[in-house]
Amino acid sequence: MYSIFTPDAPQPSGTFSQGASAARYVFVSGQLPIDPASGVLRDASIGVQTVQVIRNVEAVLADVGLGIDSVCKVTLFLTDLNDLEAVDEVCSERFEKPYPARSVVGVSALPHGASIQMECVACR
Repeated sequence: MYSIFTPDAPQPSGTFSQGASAARYVFVSGQLPIDPASGVLRDASIGVQTVQVIRNVEAVLADVGLGIDSVCKVTLFLTDLNDLEAVDEVCSERFEKPYPARSVVGVSALPHGASIQMECVACR
């Protein structure tokens, strides 16, 4: 197993890696809608935040030569489950069929005041 660190995704704010690669699997830590260049949260609509989260996931995957099409499982954390329709709209534009497996968890809060966090598992 080895840890993944790329300057193209937000830097971890705690004791964790952006991702980890183990055998055929890549585990991407929960990504927030933080712009990696500025380190600032994309405080915008849920659609804009979702796009940024997916870009961050793509950056971690790209560091190990994978794309979003390699994702087999997504877990979404949302502070407002009423945002799910808007999140689905963005995800349908960024992920191709067959879509990965997915879980959605409603949470009371996320770090930095984000509305969404996405973690995923990809397969080589």
